[in-house]
Amino acid sequence: MYDFKTISVTTTNGVGQILLDRPPVNAMNRVMRDELVTAFATLGGDTAVRAIVLSGNGKMFCAGADLKDRPDTSHPGAYTDHNLSVRTCFNSAIECPKPIIAALNGAAIGAGLVLATCCDIIVAQEGAWVSMPEVEVGLAGGPRHMMRHFHQSDARLMMYTARRISAPDLYRMNVISACVSKDELSDYAAGLASEIASKSPSAVRAAKESFILGEDLPLNEAYRHEQTLTEALSAGPDFAEAQAAFREKRPPVFGND
Repeated sequence: MYDFKTISVTTTNGVGQILLDRPPVNAMNRVMRDELVTAFATLGGDTAVRAIVLSGNGKMFCAGADLKDRPDTSHPGAYTDHNLSVRTCFNSAIECPKPIIAALNGAAIGAGLVLATCCDIIVAQEGAWVSMPEVEVGLAGGPRHMMRHFHQSDARLMMYTARRISAPDLYRMNVISACVSKDELSDYAAGLASEIASKSPSAVRAAKESFILGEDLPLNEAYRHEQTLTEALSAGPDFAEAQAAFREKRPPVFGND
């Protein structure tokens, strides 16, 4: 079903799995970015998929942008095209209607860390770490995405110093939701995805929509939008099934969205 060169995609029991797979360090090039856009769009539009796990093959999650794949500035518009490709890749994760769990199996560096921050939930194995080394190579991309997850002071410290932050410290800083052993990571992420997949798919979709839109809206407007979604959901089949299950003292069985 899927024919990708830099990633692998599988689906099992309502959970999609995207594995970054570009040895040796899963560095992001144009092909990987384009394939990620396709994968998020495909899984996002698959009614049988209710949650997605994103991880890396090998010892690293993602070493960031491939510096050998930089735009040729001698070609007019090359940087504009490159920047559009990068934004599209990151936005495809943010805007994917299905919740995405980033499972950091190893280091997430630069653009690799930004990709993780574009996911809904981040978990990591104890030996993983993150860094934003742009200042070491004369670049400076990433502050806005860092500010979505890190305290202002910590975001600036990362960007200005390029320091490595370990997974245990990320957990202490409330940047990630769980820090587990290397052997536990895959099962933990899969279990979390399965837990999400057991909920009302229409409600989960609406909740993610509210998170996306609410990030840039004033409180009153964001909450008004949420209430509109809740009103629409209350007339839908999932709410009716939940009510019936409550009356009959059984777990609800939700259909595909």
